[in-house]
Amino acid sequence: MSDNNLISPHSAPHSEVEHIKRKSNYLRGSLTETLQDPITGSIPEDDNRLMKFHGSYMQDDRDLRNERNKQKLEPAYQFMLRVRAAGGVVTPEQWLMMDRVAQKYANDTIRLTTRQSFQLHGVIKWNLKQTIQEVNDAMLSTLAACGDVNRNVMCNPNPYQSDVHGEVYEWAGRISEHLNPRTRAYHEIWLDGEKVLDSQDNGEGQEPIYGPVYLPRKFKIGMAIPPSNDVDVFSQDLGYIAIIEDGKLKGFNVTVGGGMGMSHGDPKTYPQVGQVIGFCTPEQVVDVAEKTVTIQRDYGDRSVRKHARFKYTIDDRGIDWFIKELHDRLAWKLEPVRPYHFDHNGDRYGWVKGSNGKWHFTLFIQNGRVQDEGDNRLMTGLREIAKVHTGDFRLTPNQNLIIGSVSSQKKKKMEELFKEYGITEGGQHSALRRNSMACVALPTCGLAMAESERYLPELMNKIEPMLDEAGLRDEEIVIRMTGCPNGCARPMLAEIAFIGKAPGKYNMYLGGGFAGNRLNKLYKENIGEAEILESLKPIVGHYAKDRREGEHFGDFVIRAGYVKEVRSGQDFHS
Repeated sequence: MSDNNLISPHSAPHSEVEHIKRKSNYLRGSLTETLQDPITGSIPEDDNRLMKFHGSYMQDDRDLRNERNKQKLEPAYQFMLRVRAAGGVVTPEQWLMMDRVAQKYANDTIRLTTRQSFQLHGVIKWNLKQTIQEVNDAMLSTLAACGDVNRNVMCNPNPYQSDVHGEVYEWAGRISEHLNPRTRAYHEIWLDGEKVLDSQDNGEGQEPIYGPVYLPRKFKIGMAIPPSNDVDVFSQDLGYIAIIEDGKLKGFNVTVGGGMGMSHGDPKTYPQVGQVIGFCTPEQVVDVAEKTVTIQRDYGDRSVRKHARFKYTIDDRGIDWFIKELHDRLAWKLEPVRPYHFDHNGDRYGWVKGSNGKWHFTLFIQNGRVQDEGDNRLMTGLREIAKVHTGDFRLTPNQNLIIGSVSSQKKKKMEELFKEYGITEGGQHSALRRNSMACVALPTCGLAMAESERYLPELMNKIEPMLDEAGLRDEEIVIRMTGCPNGCARPMLAEIAFIGKAPGKYNMYLGGGFAGNRLNKLYKENIGEAEILESLKPIVGHYAKDRREGEHFGDFVIRAGYVKEVRSGQDFHS
């Protein structure tokens, strides 16, 4: 693999980030020295760019910015640390480790993400190394949880739902392991590994897949098992749709070119749903993943980061170009697409018995935040459950949690603990709330323009009476909110979505597909809470009165003319 192959054919000069990666010596940079600097709680921007590959973003508490500025203090710098677990499955011991480090080094909470990862918030610079070491001691890792590489591979979180689910989970793990960065920098910096001599090779030695400049932007992979599209497979750069015949896994339909991020007011940026391009056998999925990643490595835009995602590479060059390039690299061809059907993308709550004869309980965790708050002792309860649990914990793509593989003998004990700590499947909430997601946003995310996690529950309190009045409390509707258009909670696929525009102001979108298969459309721009509620009330009433049997909210608002159907990302802004 020559060095020229690692550079985008785009003729424009590369962005500064590309130069930072190239001169970093495979993600080392000056991180070792930076982390030892006692003068400041921050790190230089070049090292901050590299930190992402190691699983962390530098942030500051924006609630404290003005006060600290008045006191002539630097911002309250802290780090978000993301912990990967392919398919979202961890042991009780690993859960207890996350609980322990959250209390010891972070802000006493654990955040479950929409990519089935853990996030810790509020870790200060001088505790980062010890935190990462303790994570790795428990056989988990933060490597490649962020950065311009393949991120956590998503998968239906219940591998014991059926034998097929178990197989798909295994393939998710194999893809994840194959696409992990190979640089020894992570082990050297965080785990006191033996240093490797500096190398200026072309990537064959330290990074056989990524090379010295890695990918132009992040890359996301998800594996869905119909009829559930809980991973939102069409939002992924590369998606796999399991094809099951006679109870056996035959292979996967392959989707390419999904992605949620965009920028307000920039029509050259847009979300996109993936296109289904063919079928492969289970044994071919790793090969397809590697070759797809290398195509994006070689052809992705390294000049303009806003244009660097895989969806733009495909849209610029055409899907036929991509398929030919993929087949050339594979030296074999995908088979024709096989039939499949999705009917939802949410979680199914409560107890379910799996193919292994054990029980699995899905509980609702609002916006994925595990914490003790007043009488709600969720974090303490899960800690006590982990101490006696002999199965596993599974993070769902919808920020919820499955307590998995509970024996019939242990089921009663679990139910007693659920009752003691108020842990439920969320049945006391509306179906709308149980189908909600929000990103973290303020106060920690530097990109946030508005509240999200802290505000959506409050907004829901005002929407739910509207649903009760219309008789829709138990009607499943997908609602999502983010503090910016980066798309972390996949709002562009929701039937109702709010994307932050400014403090207290949101763009309101309607018409996404209930099964995660269609983008929504802008309905009103830059509105506050009063106008949100005024806008929703008549639509909710209209839906309650005139919907057809089995018609989902997102389909209704298109049929009723509130918004037009979006057929591709390029139509999103028009």
